Amino acid sequence: MDWMLKDLAEGVPQTRYVVLLSADGLRMAQHGADVDAADRLAASCAGLQSLASAVGREFPDKQGKMRMVVIELDVGFFYLMAAGSGAHLAVLADEGVDAGLIGQRMRDLVIRIGEHLSSPPRQDRRAG
Repeated sequence: MDWMLKDLAEGVPQTRYVVLLSADGLRMAQHGADVDAADRLAASCAGLQSLASAVGREFPDKQGKMRMVVIELDVGFFYLMAAGSGAHLAVLADEGVDAGLIGQRMRDLVIRIGEHLSSPPRQDRRAG
């Protein structure tokens, strides 16, 4: 998976990190970040995804599912996008990034290979 993330990162100038993670915050693949940084980002994303899901439940007519979270910082942007069943795609980018382009490229990647970006639920091997 790393090469697909590399393609995304190199296709959008100012992109720092691209991380694929499971819904429970475990890093599945990364580009641009060392393993420790990718693990920290993945763990943080699990909390953000949970918060976004809680906000989605505030729509009384429908169960809103998180599609994308965008955080603008004074030094750049952070994007978190749902990417298949139980998986998410996260991008950290510098301030000068083309915000529309990174969102579009993330969506394109998820559409193109979304079925390969799934993370099945973990099984408790101690049970049974």
